[in-house]
Amino acid sequence: MNKKYFISLSIAAALTIGSLPTLATTASANSSVEDLKKQQGDVSSKKEEVNGKINEKKSQIDQNINKQKDIQSQIAEISTQLKDTETKITEKTKEIDETTAKINKLKADIEELEKKIEERNELLKERARAIQEKGGSANYLDVLLGANSFGDFINRVTAVNTIVSADKKIMDEQKRDQAELEKKQAEVEKELADLEASKANLESLKKDLDSQKAKKAELFKQLEAQQATLKVEKADLEKESEELSKMEHQLEGEIQAEQARLAELARKREQERKRQAEAEAAKRATAQEQATSGGSSSTPTVTTPVSSGTWTAPAHGTITTNFGWDTLNGKQRFHYGTDIAAHGSVPISAAADGYVIKSHYSSSYGNVVYITHSINGQTFTTVYAHMSSSLVSTGQAVNKGDQIGYMGNTGYSFGQHLHFELYRGSWSASHANAVDPRQYINF
Repeated sequence: MNKKYFISLSIAAALTIGSLPTLATTASANSSVEDLKKQQGDVSSKKEEVNGKINEKKSQIDQNINKQKDIQSQIAEISTQLKDTETKITEKTKEIDETTAKINKLKADIEELEKKIEERNELLKERARAIQEKGGSANYLDVLLGANSFGDFINRVTAVNTIVSADKKIMDEQKRDQAELEKKQAEVEKELADLEASKANLESLKKDLDSQKAKKAELFKQLEAQQATLKVEKADLEKESEELSKMEHQLEGEIQAEQARLAELARKREQERKRQAEAEAAKRATAQEQATSGGSSSTPTVTTPVSSGTWTAPAHGTITTNFGWDTLNGKQRFHYGTDIAAHGSVPISAAADGYVIKSHYSSSYGNVVYITHSINGQTFTTVYAHMSSSLVSTGQAVNKGDQIGYMGNTGYSFGQHLHFELYRGSWSASHANAVDPRQYINF
C-alpha cells in the first residue's frame, strides 16, 4: 500500500526561457510562498491523517493480540476438559467391563440356580405323583393308623411333619430364589444401561469439545493471518508518514529559500530604482545645464506615457512595421512583432507587470530583454529587441511602465527602433505562440 507524492516546487527552473514563472508581480511572488505554505499544510494534514491511521492499526493489532490470547486460553481450557472427559470415558469403560463381568458371573449363577429350581421342581413333581398314587392326603392318615405302638405312632407323626415341612420349604425357596433372580437381573441391567448412557454422554461431550477446539484453532489461525496483514499495513503507513515528514522538511526549506530569494529581489529592485532615479536626476541636471548655457541637445529624450489598464505601449514613436507579412529587401517574410522607431534618447518601458527571465546580447536581437507576465491566470511573454542598452537583469521584478532600457540599433537592425514581440505563453525560436501586440496594446 505504498503511496508516492511528487511535488515540483523548483522556482529557479522558471527563470529559463521556455519554462515561464507565474511570479509576475510582487503579489504573485508572495503568492508563491503562500502556495508553498499551502502545500506544506496539505502535507501536514495528510501526515496527521496517516498518523491517525497508524494509531488505529496499533489499536487493531493490540485487540488482535488480546483475541489471540483469549482464544489460546479457551483452547487450553477445552484441552483440559477433553483430557478430563477422556479420563472419565476410560473410567466408564472400565466400569462397563467390570459390570459386564458381573453380568457374565450372574448369568453363570442364574444357570446354576435354574438347575436347582429344575431339580426342586422334579422333586415336587415326584411328591405330587406319590400323593396321587397313595390317594392324596388320606395316605398320611393310613401311615399314622398303621403304627404298631405309641412310639411308632410318634415316629410316624414326626416323619409326616418332616415331609410336609420339606415340601413347603422347597416351595418357599423356589419363590425366594426366583424373586432374587429377577431383582439381580433388574439391578445389573439398570447399572449397565446407566453406564452405557453415561459413556454415550461423555463421548458426545468429547465430540463437541473436539469440534469447539477445531473451530478455536481455525479462528486463531485467521487471527494470525489478520495480524500479519495489520503489521504490513502499519509498516506501509509508517513509511508513508516518514516520506511526508521528509516532504514537510523539504517544503520548509523551499519556503525559507523562496523568502530569502524574494527578499534579495526586493533589495536588488530597490537598488535598481535608486540607480534609475540617480540616472534620471543626472539627465535632468545635464538638460538644465544645457538649457542654462543656451546649448541644445542633439538627441532629445522622448518620454513614453504609461497607459491605464493592464498593458501599456513599450515606447513612443512611429510604427514602421506591423505584425504579419511584409517585404524586406525585396523578399516576403512574416514579421512576428511590431517595430517602433524614434530619434533621440528613447526610453523603453515594461509593457505590463512582470518578471525578467533573461537580459543579454543576441547577434540577431542585439541587446534584448525577455519578461514574463501572469495576467488573469494566463502566462504571456514580451520581447524588447535592438536596444542600445538594458537597465534590468535576469530575475528582476518590474512594474508596468518601469524603464528597462533605451531604444537602439544593435544586432540585425537597420536604424534605431524597438522590435517588440508578444507571446501568449512562452517564447520559442519558432515563434509558435506569437500574437499581434495590437490585440492587447494601443500604440
